[in-house]
Amino acid sequence: MSAGPTQRTPTAEWDLRVDGAVALGRFWTWDEVLALEPEDVTCDIHCVTKWSKRDTTWQGVPIQRLLDECHPTGGYVVASCDGGYTTNLPLADLARGRAWLAVGYEGGAIPAEHGGPARLLVPGRYFWKSAKWVRRLTVTARDEPGFWEQLGYHDRGDPFREERYRGD
Repeated sequence: MSAGPTQRTPTAEWDLRVDGAVALGRFWTWDEVLALEPEDVTCDIHCVTKWSKRDTTWQGVPIQRLLDECHPTGGYVVASCDGGYTTNLPLADLARGRAWLAVGYEGGAIPAEHGGPARLLVPGRYFWKSAKWVRRLTVTARDEPGFWEQLGYHDRGDPFREERYRGD
């Protein structure tokens, strides 16, 4: 499921920016991200439409590793993606081994239909928070609702609390 058409960005044209409320803005090319030695991550994923997939295996760079190079001064992040999609997360949901910049799935590349070449992977949140085709992480001082959140989805999206829609 996607909010729009499948985005197809060749890895030679892909990069990731971290900016906003940071001491040092940075960007990484595809090759620079791969040089950060992605690690294997096994986790469950949960969709707001009430399905879960257990023990999925991803390859990704911990978001904390990227944040460490930028020294964030804000408490929230807006992830922006090819195609205009955005989602918001508290910085704490991305830090300290809680989230990854996923660059592989089940030992291969992430198919474009599933967010490749790179997407967020935020276990413990509904999968709309694991934004497909991610290209930018903007650290902000205050929470700024993303695409689905502006349309009534829950700001946090915790599947274990069934936080699907605003007011849940």
